[in-house]
Amino acid sequence: MAASAPAGLVAALLVLAAPAFAQDAGGAPPAPAAPPLASALPPNAPPTFADLAEKQVDAVVFISTTQAPPQGGPQAGPRGPEVPGFPPGSPFEEFFREFRDRQRGQPQQQQAPRPTAALGSGFIIDPAGFVVTNSHVVSEATEISVTMHDGTKLPAKLVGVDGPTDLAVLKVESKKPLVAAPWGDSEALRVGDWVVAIGNPFGLGGSVTAGILSARQRDIQQGPYDDYLQTDASINRGNSGGPLYNLNGEVIGINTAIYSPTGGSVGIGFAIPSSVARPVVEQLRDHGQVRRGWLGVQVQSVTPDIAESLGMQEPAGALVTSVSPEGPAGKGGVRQGDVITRFNGESIEHMRELPRVVAATKIGSAVPLELVREGKAETLTVTVGELEPQEQVALSGSSGAPRPETTVDSKQVLGLTLSQLTPGLRDSFSINPDVEGVVVTEVGDASAASERGIEAGDVIVEAGQEPVKTPEDLNRLVDDARSQGRKTVLMLLSRDGDLRYVPMPIEDRKG
Repeated sequence: MAASAPAGLVAALLVLAAPAFAQDAGGAPPAPAAPPLASALPPNAPPTFADLAEKQVDAVVFISTTQAPPQGGPQAGPRGPEVPGFPPGSPFEEFFREFRDRQRGQPQQQQAPRPTAALGSGFIIDPAGFVVTNSHVVSEATEISVTMHDGTKLPAKLVGVDGPTDLAVLKVESKKPLVAAPWGDSEALRVGDWVVAIGNPFGLGGSVTAGILSARQRDIQQGPYDDYLQTDASINRGNSGGPLYNLNGEVIGINTAIYSPTGGSVGIGFAIPSSVARPVVEQLRDHGQVRRGWLGVQVQSVTPDIAESLGMQEPAGALVTSVSPEGPAGKGGVRQGDVITRFNGESIEHMRELPRVVAATKIGSAVPLELVREGKAETLTVTVGELEPQEQVALSGSSGAPRPETTVDSKQVLGLTLSQLTPGLRDSFSINPDVEGVVVTEVGDASAASERGIEAGDVIVEAGQEPVKTPEDLNRLVDDARSQGRKTVLMLLSRDGDLRYVPMPIEDRKG
């Protein structure tokens, strides 16, 4: 499956052949010419985007960066395919000159690593010289240059970056007056509305493309605050950081990613909505960093199976898997297993909405939090804390812990072979001493547990929101759920210190 990729730098030429039309075999005359395109457009559609482009193209800039050379010493790159020529003055001309010369037969020699370059787009948000782009365009840059539409090239200073939203703010000093793009309201945009993108695809200079808003609230797994606008306006590599406009010439999105098997536009591009970008940009411009609200919980999605296990009519909200005792939620009375349904007056329909709402809430404010606990609605008050920067550690996937060599008493429940926790099992499966429950020592290959991702070494901490101390406890709780007519039992698992809820189907007979 193709993956979404940040817009960057590639070279590609596409030649589209138009089919010729002739009269049919029967000698019938050709069909009448189609009416002009304008007559086929909806009555409210703009006949042209020229006015918008003419007013806003000067606010869009081309960004080039220089990055430190890669480590590893002198190398000679392999010979690759011929690179086509580019128009005089194109950034590609200089970028590929050496590569092209080598292809023409000049001897290749071992050379020391050279600095690398990256290309992208941006737009001016303040006549004082503040420029917005994507953080991945300027990350690790040793030099940043901003080129205006008229060709003026200016050095840029990095004011601040925000990795979670992939945004950055630059500052340039210009002797000429600068044109700034106005912000628009992305929340007022409807699916199907016209949008216009302006940027520097493939480093070829200012380009204007038009399309519609295809979808909203896309989660492309790029960060905790994903809420992307999707558009079919052509967005290619090099458009990163460029603006997406509404028909009033207002920025309602910042182009940041594409979904493509080829590296070119296939009609699926993603933009950060202005409702998310603008407050982040303003904090970066004014303070050089972003402060976000913090609740102190870990949450997961409420699936239909989980909703059924909890006795909820609809799968909505954010299921709390763990609570920091000293965090705002812990001090406010939130418990593990609660389902948060509203925060500060905003409905939480999907789990990923909660981090965005909390992050945007004023630090230190006391806000209402509505939740479902054991099937009953409750309202608490929490005081929002400040999210401290934390280093993200990538955890590699596990194929299951090794089987213990010692002999232990075990019992099978729902296709799982379970044992009570012993010192030997804690050592064999590297289970923290503060984790309590029953350990999974084996998972049936064709069992529902295997399909749900349960592995040997997982510890079942709770079932049906009740503690599990022995395999018999789990068996009893499964029987209780079955007698209540439930199709699943909700189990809380601990793996490598992380907690998550897994709804397990209840079989007709004990496994």
